[in-house]
Amino acid sequence: IGAGIGDKISLKSVAAENAEQIVLSPTEKIAAEGLQEYMTYNYLNHVFTTGDSISLNTQMGGRVQFVVTNTKPSKPVIVTEETIFKLGAITKAIDSSVPRVTYDELGGLKREVLKIREMVELPMRHPELFEKIGVDAPKGVLLYGPPGTGKTLLAKAVAGETNAHFISLSGPEIMGKHYGESEERIREIFSQAEENAPSIIFIDEIDSIAPKRDEVSGELEKRIVSQLLTLMDGMKSRGKVVVIAATNRPDSIDPALRRPGRFDREIEIGIPDNEGRFDILSIHTRGMPIEEKVDLKQISKITHGFVGADLEVLAKEAAMRALRRILPEIDLDEEKISSEILQKIKITSEDFTDALKEVRPSALREVQVQIPDISWDDVGGLDELKEELLEAVEWPLKYKVAYDYVDIESPKGILLHGPPGTGKTLIAKALAKMTESNFISIKGPELLSKWVGESEKGVREIFRKARQAAPCIIFLDEVDALVPRRGSGDSGSHVTENVVSQILTEIDGLEELHNVLIIGATNRLDIVDEALLRPGRFDRIIKVTNPDVKGRKHIFEIHTKKKPLASDVDIAKLVEITDGFSGAEIAAVANRAAITALKRYVGGKSENVKEIKITQQDLLDAVDKVKPRKKEDPLIQSIK
Repeated sequence: IGAGIGDKISLKSVAAENAEQIVLSPTEKIAAEGLQEYMTYNYLNHVFTTGDSISLNTQMGGRVQFVVTNTKPSKPVIVTEETIFKLGAITKAIDSSVPRVTYDELGGLKREVLKIREMVELPMRHPELFEKIGVDAPKGVLLYGPPGTGKTLLAKAVAGETNAHFISLSGPEIMGKHYGESEERIREIFSQAEENAPSIIFIDEIDSIAPKRDEVSGELEKRIVSQLLTLMDGMKSRGKVVVIAATNRPDSIDPALRRPGRFDREIEIGIPDNEGRFDILSIHTRGMPIEEKVDLKQISKITHGFVGADLEVLAKEAAMRALRRILPEIDLDEEKISSEILQKIKITSEDFTDALKEVRPSALREVQVQIPDISWDDVGGLDELKEELLEAVEWPLKYKVAYDYVDIESPKGILLHGPPGTGKTLIAKALAKMTESNFISIKGPELLSKWVGESEKGVREIFRKARQAAPCIIFLDEVDALVPRRGSGDSGSHVTENVVSQILTEIDGLEELHNVLIIGATNRLDIVDEALLRPGRFDRIIKVTNPDVKGRKHIFEIHTKKKPLASDVDIAKLVEITDGFSGAEIAAVANRAAITALKRYVGGKSENVKEIKITQQDLLDAVDKVKPRKKEDPLIQSIK
């Protein structure tokens, strides 16, 4: 109806008759197929009158505005199942004040919308409130966050809801080849905004035109920053002209712009949480023919790290897969596709599952983030250890209300230590799978760089990405290489000492974070820096030992369940003679026995692979060849 949030509207009853016919004229070219079914299904018992303007969702997730240009009878009418809808000629929108983007288009940004309405919309609609309390309205708002989170959309929604004049500009648009041309363009934009107040000036990617002046060599950028500062300081219509800027690199902007009086407020537009992802998916799929069995809540649970733009692409990719299924039935040479074929298009859960294989979260492409496909069933033995980890990791997520009630903080870090091959990495992956967390795996040497400051920067990036991808587990494998004891004198440089300090700083900064857990793994606990081992950093230090009898039996079953075993194989006997073997060594026994059986097949005359059988003797020979590591010689495995 063209009303914004907070507008007062008056309602009165009218005598409406059943509609025989309604003519809808689009504001852009569109096919009429499916219009009758869509309108009858979505607008049954809805009242229309000539001049009404509505936005309809297309099957590919877009939106088209329609104007009601004729009704029969010529008065307010009610849509019934007998109402005929016709497509009229393309027309201009009668009510141009109807915003193309409203707050309804924004999913997962409830808190951000409230903040920006308070800062921008309130001064524009009710300046007397700010005059009464003697406070100046904000001149500028800086929106920052990863690409695709909805910064530009939020700015457009504010303009749409306030009916403000909207001017959008980006860096390259204002760059001129002649001296002073760029500054003149900026002055023209601010002058135009003053003349058409209330106005919103939206500067996208502001870091490209207003970088830190002491870090750029070009004079043009410095002059543009100075011009922006001058114009923002000289704005007369405070509250009536607001500058909204967006960036995903807030620390690259000149600090003079970020002080109060220029960009008074800064709002972080972060990666949406589970509820936010569901809202965004609901918005992007509301015009799509989705099967009732599709569970958007489940899809939102498994799309950690996805921003709004990623979810839009996901919905479109799922729609394209549904379209490809029906393509063989379509004659592309025909001018129009029959409504019967269009009605067959249905987007299924499988379409979304397949689309997820193609669409990756854009905010996390710089680091290897994965959701491991390893469950507790793949981890043999270690039952007591599993219980302790469940208590430390799953309980804070599952019983959050109870944890808050008894005032217990969930652990920030868990350090797994023990001999090589005992399953420390496997445990970390299983934990990530169990808690439906993203998994960032970092090996110690990967972060070390010969360039000064690069290693610390790498640590900061890892933690920043983990915050964005929460819930997330950061797995630091070979943590002793990354955080060795400081002052030991083993290293010729201070790189590792700086990395230790940076990691300590990041872990201590985790207080303000949610659902980020650090898991470290090492087989040299004695050389890990002691500052990391105190409570509040690695809260739980857990020893992972070689498996007992029950554990070895479970591990043998895991590693032989898909292998073609002969009938004489006796797992119990193998368990008995592998005392002291680690999980990795038992896996090596199974693989070595399989290779022996394969050699026998390759050297034989049979071509039937089903005749390959792993015998008890193959396994016994493998046990004899794969000896467990000796305690006094941890680095060398004795192979007979």
